[in-house]
Amino acid sequence: MALYSGSGWQIASLHGEAGRWDEAIRPRLTDAVDEYCGRSELHNSPLAASSVFGRELSESLGWRSVRLVRMALSESELQGVLILADAERELSATEEQVLGALAAHASVALENMRLFARIEQSRKQWVEDVDAISDLLLVHDATGRVLRLNRALADLLKMRPTEAIGRRVGELGILGAADRAGACPFCRNSLAAHEEFLFSADARTYLVSSSRIHSHTEGDFRTVHVLKDISDRREAERRYRHERDFNRNILNNTQSMILVLDTAGLVSYANRRCFTFGYSEQDLLGHAFVEMIPPARRPIMTEAVERALGGAAVDNLQTPVLRGSGSPAQFSISLSPMRDDDGEINSVVVVMTDVTDASSLHAKLMHTEKMAALGQLVSGVAHEVNNPLAAIVGFTDLLLENSAVPEEAKQDLGVILQEAERTRLIVQNLLSFAREMPAQREPVRVNTVVQQTLKLRSYDLLSHGVEVVEHYADELPLTVGDPHELLQVFLNILNNAYDAIQEVRRAGKIEISTCRNNGHVEVRFRDNGPGVRHPDRIFDPFYTTKDVGKGTGLGLSICYGIIHAHRGEIEVQNNADGVGCTFSVRLPAATEQAAREAEEAHR
Repeated sequence: MALYSGSGWQIASLHGEAGRWDEAIRPRLTDAVDEYCGRSELHNSPLAASSVFGRELSESLGWRSVRLVRMALSESELQGVLILADAERELSATEEQVLGALAAHASVALENMRLFARIEQSRKQWVEDVDAISDLLLVHDATGRVLRLNRALADLLKMRPTEAIGRRVGELGILGAADRAGACPFCRNSLAAHEEFLFSADARTYLVSSSRIHSHTEGDFRTVHVLKDISDRREAERRYRHERDFNRNILNNTQSMILVLDTAGLVSYANRRCFTFGYSEQDLLGHAFVEMIPPARRPIMTEAVERALGGAAVDNLQTPVLRGSGSPAQFSISLSPMRDDDGEINSVVVVMTDVTDASSLHAKLMHTEKMAALGQLVSGVAHEVNNPLAAIVGFTDLLLENSAVPEEAKQDLGVILQEAERTRLIVQNLLSFAREMPAQREPVRVNTVVQQTLKLRSYDLLSHGVEVVEHYADELPLTVGDPHELLQVFLNILNNAYDAIQEVRRAGKIEISTCRNNGHVEVRFRDNGPGVRHPDRIFDPFYTTKDVGKGTGLGLSICYGIIHAHRGEIEVQNNADGVGCTFSVRLPAATEQAAREAEEAHR
């Protein structure tokens, strides 16, 4: 019998005289069978040996005639050949049938053998694969008895896998799990087809995944447990969460606004601080960063973003930034490029620090120092001017009283005296600006001073159709100061508001309000005039927007000095609606003891 496999033909069985052949004949016979099967169809009629294998091989075999019968499960799948040589007589029909049946039976037996071999190989391979799994694998039946476990679990239990077969799972003490009255300690819900939970043992954490495989027999099933050690992963996740939460807390609790821009300049991340400036996620995420910058400054910011995307860091760029409400604030902005693992720039980190208060404080400090230096200069100049001015006024008066002076000359002297008097008022303003005269200190009701100020200008305001709206806070605390100086400040602001309203062609309106604000008494004067062109210069000495001869530019400077001497603040802002401006005066609220002491000192 010659069999065929993928690697070729081989002699599987020799019977009779052929059993004593030389081993060298076998490969010659298989080659002859291969050649014959490749060039001719097999059939059951007797053939001469020489016509099948050639004369030389036939003589070596000692065969005179042969009969070849196919061994195949189908016409196209040839498994081998059954060869009957030198039959003593011609086979009968029954014997022919028997020979064919033998060939068919051999084919089936051969196929079964090969199938069983593949099954055994697959089983061995499956066992090897299961034993190669580093996770703990356990299979038990419906009664909790072990059907299979892999090498990793057997090594953990310090026993051979066969020793655990048939024992109850609870008896094995896997990972220190206690026996649950004969039930598997890893089965939480035996009715669930699949379940998953965490199991801790010996400072390690395991993920237990259980699956149940039901058979056709009712109530019979197998349960497969996979116990995966995830301790390292859990620790890595814990560290990652801790680092993530730590970084998130830093980003969200910093006093700076932090944004991340993509390569298109769009905001992809914003920390919590950004949302305290009136922005929402919809306002920021996916929008261009330069939209937060006033239009006049956007080209500079666009250039800075492009520089950062090119790899250069930009530090401390001072620029206004629009809040969510649209009002501007001063910020110091730094931009830094971020790179990926390949070193390519994929985003830009923007750190924005609000320096509005610091800039305002710095500006106020610079202004105070400038005012102090200018005050010393003005004081000296005023004193030097006063001496010759007194002589001019005195001698002019004498000449006007002298009867020998012609009338025409007296007219000129009158002009001289008038201009000298005007000069004397300017010098008095200069001395007031320099704070040469000590101020009184007494308890002051701000509401009362503001109302007195309005009475002084009520006629002009009413006659020119200026509407005055008053909002006074009840129970406003006292402040300690000089009521006459405060009236001068309020009157100066009111006069400026009145003059500003005259420059526009709409009905004039002035709103005056008082309130208590963080330990201060605040007074606000809001007008609907043209606004202030340079709010940062409005309190500078000799700065004025009025026509020549209509103002010296000292009025608001004197107001600034008076309020500063009262330990207060005065500022001006253009209104958000673009109409007019608002002057704000803040004076420190007096405690009861301070008010009482000031009252006693005033008496």
